[in-house]
Amino acid sequence: MPPPKTPWPHAPTHQLSEQGTYFVTASTYLKQHHFREPARLHVLHRGLLTVAKNFQWKMEAWAVFSNHYHFVAHSPMTEHNASSLSKMLGYLHEKTAKWINRLDKTPGRHVWHNFHESRLTFEKSYFARLNYTHQNAVKHGLVPVAAHYPWCSVAWFERTATAAQIKTIYSFKTDKLQVSDDF
Repeated sequence: MPPPKTPWPHAPTHQLSEQGTYFVTASTYLKQHHFREPARLHVLHRGLLTVAKNFQWKMEAWAVFSNHYHFVAHSPMTEHNASSLSKMLGYLHEKTAKWINRLDKTPGRHVWHNFHESRLTFEKSYFARLNYTHQNAVKHGLVPVAAHYPWCSVAWFERTATAAQIKTIYSFKTDKLQVSDDF
């Protein structure tokens, strides 16, 4: 008789039992570029910001791409944990998947894969992930200067932060971060 198979989970275990600041990455199924055109990116970008606001997540940095997105956000102060993150992203993914499938005339197609989150508990880790998110469009070769990418928070950050805050965030190294970002 063969030994029983080890049950491997298909998704990462989400550790959302504590309120706090989270770094989140979500990707499309099979890294497909469903949101390649500017109009599609605009809808996904607006959707992420709207849903975060509606679920009372305070966004600090975000970057939206044709097949994934990253953000750093604080969980709602009105909740004792961060469990609303799963509901929030489930809602966003459901709405955008239905919308994109209507556009492409592919009802029922699997659009989103999953998301990974990390609770940020150290200031240096927080600053490094803010910088990583801000600079992600440059990392992916989409623009030479991060502020030129319209579907991220960099231009807003540079308009609203002090010169000292900008210098501090941008000084944090990101090359040693372990972020799944092979898109």
